[in-house]
Amino acid sequence: MELNLLNDAETELLRSMIAEATNIVICGHRSPDGDAIGSSLAWMHYLYHIGKSNVKVCMPDAAPDFLHWLPGQNSILRYDRKPKEVAQAFKEADLVCCLDFNQSSRVDAMQDVLESSEGSRLLIDHHLEPESGCKMTISRPDMSSTCEIIFRLIHQLGGYDTMTEPCAECIYCGMMTDTGGFTYNSTRPEIYYIISQLLAKGINKDEIYNRVFHNYSTNALRLRSYIILNKMNVIEELHAAYFTVTKEEMSRFHFIKGDMEGLVNIPQQIKGLKLSISLREDTEKPNTVLVSLRSCNGFHCQPMATRFFNGGGHADASGGKLNCTMEEAEQLCIKAILYYKEELK
Repeated sequence: MELNLLNDAETELLRSMIAEATNIVICGHRSPDGDAIGSSLAWMHYLYHIGKSNVKVCMPDAAPDFLHWLPGQNSILRYDRKPKEVAQAFKEADLVCCLDFNQSSRVDAMQDVLESSEGSRLLIDHHLEPESGCKMTISRPDMSSTCEIIFRLIHQLGGYDTMTEPCAECIYCGMMTDTGGFTYNSTRPEIYYIISQLLAKGINKDEIYNRVFHNYSTNALRLRSYIILNKMNVIEELHAAYFTVTKEEMSRFHFIKGDMEGLVNIPQQIKGLKLSISLREDTEKPNTVLVSLRSCNGFHCQPMATRFFNGGGHADASGGKLNCTMEEAEQLCIKAILYYKEELK
């Protein structure tokens, strides 16, 4: 099965960028998810294995608790905790690997130190419209995840045979989480061939699933139940649903990052539903509402995310952000649904 992504010239460019680098920084987007963390740590494990001893993974802020078991997680430098150390890493870097984000603005407060780095920049991502200015851009929106791209690159560079189990675990975790447990954006047979190759490295896919999806606190489960029972609004005739969650409500249930992960997928269990939207107040920034969208049954939410929510993403899994009150965000959400009413009916 064909796994290569790069032509000969691109492969040699990637090899030379890695070979010539002494100080390497790998970075991901704000509020890193399983794909951002998984791809970054997997790439770190690979670079370590081929003899790159000075590799640092830098993230803008924390990943959810259910990802803290990933091999290498404890080595991650967080900008919100150690800004000077992260800034120094970028300053010293001769290669900066940007993984799982298409625009530098997605690293939020870490953007200035990223853009001020004089190191060569390598972008590896699967989102639409990657920014220009990188020495090498590997952008494949047709891929299930950045972790899938990382596996393919390691394979093409000849690193599969010596791939370690920790590296394989990170890749599988990212592929699994970015496809909702392989329930969307995961129809290509190559994905399942890659899974078989990861299983051959000794990973326990059931244990990884349980660590990620069966890892909620009692408070988190009560919060999720509260939202579905009390906050979910279903517009039956338009096959759409949305819910809002305020800071006060999250505080009431002792919210921690990750407690609402994947909740936007739950309304899709309603028969015939085409669109699910989550509107959640940012716990740190005032008048900021984080938006998540999921779609199915022939409707694609990505254009809606771009048009109404300052966002984007994949055809059926997108996100955005609004700088307004929750009341204003809810009105905009309703307006967006009505705008696409003919497609949703």
